[in-house]
Amino acid sequence: MAPPPDVEEFLIAGFLRQKPVELVKCETIDLEVPADAEIILEGYVNLDELRMEGPFGDHTGFYSLDDLYPVFHVTCITHRKDPIYATTIVGKPPMEDGWMGKAVERIFLPLMKLTIPELVDINLPLEGVFHNLMIVSIRKSYPGQARKVMNAIWSLGQAMFTKCILVVDEDVNVQDLGEVTLKVLNNIDPERDIQFTLGPIDSLDHSSRLPNYGSKMGVDATRKWSTEGFARPWPDEITMDAKTKSLVDSKWKALAKELGIE
Repeated sequence: MAPPPDVEEFLIAGFLRQKPVELVKCETIDLEVPADAEIILEGYVNLDELRMEGPFGDHTGFYSLDDLYPVFHVTCITHRKDPIYATTIVGKPPMEDGWMGKAVERIFLPLMKLTIPELVDINLPLEGVFHNLMIVSIRKSYPGQARKVMNAIWSLGQAMFTKCILVVDEDVNVQDLGEVTLKVLNNIDPERDIQFTLGPIDSLDHSSRLPNYGSKMGVDATRKWSTEGFARPWPDEITMDAKTKSLVDSKWKALAKELGIE
């Protein structure tokens, strides 16, 4: 998890555990670490020292390009007796880290609502590898609100790396990709409803024009209002009333038996 710089990760760990994380002093550096950690690597990094590393198979489903990265100098290793080396397997989604991303999505939604109160729900599909696609539903109450939400998301910590944002109305279930596809593709006029911007891009994005810098796309797939320049009537969605649904459901078994379907 990547909290804001002034939010301590041990604080988040304590919140998830519902009890404080017990800490102990390191052996060779002035830092505290979890007392029950399996393995502790102590050391330092010189900010002006870089070495080439990579390529690595990554959660994007591609091999990240080799590049210059900081060097970590190990000064001490401590560990429990028979320590467990915890790791995650990454690769083409869905993999283990995909569910970690889903957990982050659920945990951070209430925090996002503090600064973007019109948010109803968000979905970071596994196929979007966390940062390539965010589907957002909002309670729309004024013209241009979907675009305001896009820009608000691009201003939030690690959410600034989101390459594509789809904004839909609150009645769309963002967790149902079929429903999202139906609503988005029916609701947009591409030239009118798609906007592009430039900004920070995830360092693992191999398609951006420059490392860590490139373009992003926002799609306003909400119903369009007259106050947004839309003069045509907006059609009603085809829906089945509850009485008709119940009547059809009650006949399925009899129809299946009549047709010889088990």
